Amino acid sequence: MLTECVINISEGRDVDVIRDIADQAEATLLDVHTDPEHHRSVLTLGGQTDSIEEAARSVMSTAVRRIDLGDHQGVHPRMGVVDVVPFVPLGPTGRIDTAIDARNRLAAWAGSDLELPCFLYGPERSLPDVRREAFRTLDPDTGPSTPHPTAGATAVGARPLLVAYNIWITVSEGSEFDTAGAVGLARGIASSIRSPSVRSLGLAVGSGAQVSCNLIEPHATDVATLFDTVSHLVDEAGGDVERAELVGLVPRELLTGVPSHRWAELDLSEEKTIEGRLASVGVPVGW
Repeated sequence: MLTECVINISEGRDVDVIRDIADQAEATLLDVHTDPEHHRSVLTLGGQTDSIEEAARSVMSTAVRRIDLGDHQGVHPRMGVVDVVPFVPLGPTGRIDTAIDARNRLAAWAGSDLELPCFLYGPERSLPDVRREAFRTLDPDTGPSTPHPTAGATAVGARPLLVAYNIWITVSEGSEFDTAGAVGLARGIASSIRSPSVRSLGLAVGSGAQVSCNLIEPHATDVATLFDTVSHLVDEAGGDVERAELVGLVPRELLTGVPSHRWAELDLSEEKTIEGRLASVGVPVGW
């Protein structure tokens, strides 16, 4: 079965470290997205499930060896050097139970071989649940009961496709908002757009702010609708939307409902589709 694995590592500044970790994915690597403000990189892997599992192990082993969470500072929440590892079934025949099996095998291996505490998420609990409760009311599902001394802990998941999307906010010249006010605005907007289909945070980024979103039901709330809603709220408050950014890849079908003349504005393109990247590495896509 074709599977996607989206590995989030807590390194967004040292290009040599990022390259070394990404190289471990070899032919399964579809995309690397790096953000120095978040101090985070998102590696998208794709292919047959067994190949993805093997590549994920290599990526995780190298990340644990190369990164120390002790001196990590970034605006994005994190609990470990390999922060999140979700498995995602692809295509109409993709099955969540196959992704769950892959998740469970990887977590068992990481807990044993890397001595890395792993928390499972998916049908039984959400990723926000894990972030809130880890080492408090929730014990690791595999590995030690306390955080790894340099690598922290990892959330290993199985989930449907989602779209990660960021929108930058800047302060208009002469606006009542200073940088702190822009961050407050971003947080307020993030709160107002949050819903069962959208998870969102308002973050301080450079001299401005960012509304950082996960569209967990991208058919219910699409990228264009989200962008237009945020733009309207920012404009009403006297700010500006600087730019939007797709983090990782998007299913091709989500482009069909967006007029092509808006793709550049929304940071969308055929080259940023899962299907396009799979084809570029020689993986046939039958849907």
